[in-house]
Amino acid sequence: MNVVFTCGGTGGHINPAIAVANIWKERYPDGRILFVGSGDDLERELVSKAGYELVGVPAHGIWRGKSLKAIRGNIRAVRTTLKGIRTCKKLFKEFKPDIVVGTGGFASFQALRAGYSLGIPTCVHESNAMPGLTTKMAAKFVDKVLVCFRESVQHYPDQKKVEIVGMPVRREFIYTKKQDARRELGLDHRPVILSAFGSQGAKVMNEAMAEMFRIEQDHGFPFRHIHAVGSYGWSWMPGLVKEKGVDAECTDAISMYEYIHNMPTVMAAADVVISRAGASTCNEIAASGTPCILIPSPNVTDNHQEKNARALERGGGAVVVLEKDCTAQRLYEEVKAIVEHPERALQMQKALQKEVIVDSAERVCGIMEGLIKRG
Repeated sequence: MNVVFTCGGTGGHINPAIAVANIWKERYPDGRILFVGSGDDLERELVSKAGYELVGVPAHGIWRGKSLKAIRGNIRAVRTTLKGIRTCKKLFKEFKPDIVVGTGGFASFQALRAGYSLGIPTCVHESNAMPGLTTKMAAKFVDKVLVCFRESVQHYPDQKKVEIVGMPVRREFIYTKKQDARRELGLDHRPVILSAFGSQGAKVMNEAMAEMFRIEQDHGFPFRHIHAVGSYGWSWMPGLVKEKGVDAECTDAISMYEYIHNMPTVMAAADVVISRAGASTCNEIAASGTPCILIPSPNVTDNHQEKNARALERGGGAVVVLEKDCTAQRLYEEVKAIVEHPERALQMQKALQKEVIVDSAERVCGIMEGLIKRG
């Protein structure tokens, strides 16, 4: 059976699709899998590393507001979307997919709409508690809407087509053992801190991490700190760290990467994760059972990152620090409060693992099979 997975250009949209694709490939090794998306560099890199083919289709997001710039942007978005739908239709007539599965991002709307118009079964997965614009639009015509949280069902007019499946994550996040991960990475006895703020990064958080490196240096580098800078900060953050008086190249206590490709291994090895609170990230952290400090992005629609973070905090698995209250010193102290109290860290680990639907990707595959059989 042939499947099209369609997603936007962020890791939060791409990785869940890859998790489902991996299970589908196990079930149907002779089937063909094609990814359709925006075709940006990160998407191509992640999909290629997972062993799948990606076709990029031009996409343009919706502008909010009523300014002249927004109006012009939305006219362009409509034209680009119509062109994208035509491109996807032509592609699907050649590839002949049995189903089209979307995992978010505006680029996925075009493929879902094209699949629907050709009579191909379609479904969309929404990772956040509150549906994003793409899911709101797609929910009107897709056959199934898949959500992570029970509370999400109420936000869809046709609740009969909504199913709760949790967040698909790669098996490595669930089953990689800490000892094996630390051995693979060559880590010593020091507590390991992992910080990452999305594939693109976040300027204010990269600045906070640079200051935190300085504080760690002042205290004799008590941690092994691994930081994913992101694409937007990669050109300037190493220089900022040097300005802080920290020579990261001459110490093994700090490692900076533009993007961490072996995230399941690094997260399993970590004692604390410092992160944003996107739904995909929260579920990967929960699956790994790594105690976390979450700084929700204040620049997202409907404040959904804080809602994601508060859900883990209520369960006891996370510490939430709002960006307006976030300082490097505060983060350093929060990390110490976890790593210096193993009992608390263990309680956080158990609380996180209770939040995970471990067979989420398998559930999605089961729904896909049902839709294909139903035709």
